[in-house]
Amino acid sequence: MNLVHRHRLQLVGLLLSTLGWILTGTCNYLPDWKNLNLDLNELELWTVGLWQACIVQDVGGTQCEDFDSFLALPLEFRTSRILVSSSNGPSFLSLVISSLGLDCLMLEDTEQKLKKQLLLLGGILMWIAGVLVLVPVSWDALFSGWFGGFFIILGGFLLLSTVVLSSEHQLPEQHTMADIQDTHHSYLMNVKN
Repeated sequence: MNLVHRHRLQLVGLLLSTLGWILTGTCNYLPDWKNLNLDLNELELWTVGLWQACIVQDVGGTQCEDFDSFLALPLEFRTSRILVSSSNGPSFLSLVISSLGLDCLMLEDTEQKLKKQLLLLGGILMWIAGVLVLVPVSWDALFSGWFGGFFIILGGFLLLSTVVLSSEHQLPEQHTMADIQDTHHSYLMNVKN
């Protein structure tokens, strides 16, 4: 893979993962995980999130109240809170690790093998974080969570692809077009002489 393309793929992967981390962080605190409308009072809409419940009134605005106890939450909200919150840690850690492994970052005495290992570890952590987000978001359709999880997984895939497709992993039989042309040109020069 061309060095310029590898740099670009790494930067795009890191930017997508950063965007995904921001989206999943906002998804964690949004109060729109469940919307409940009571038939008795159509002027009120209850929105329930992982951390608080809100009442949206047509005439009076919005009133929110934090949950008193973790154990008082329904099972799906407890599970979702644990999974989404625990995805933020590996996601942030993967961003830090991957940024240290970028080819465009020049550190003193850093070997290329170490950078590839950092990118590999960062990409795997991104996949884990993306799955941790997508599982609870699949129960409730939160678009920021969906996009965040997909961006994290896609960013991890791009970083892993730069490691796998790098020029040092090529087979010995693979030659560039310039090598083939040089060999062909040398052969023709020898035949003429």
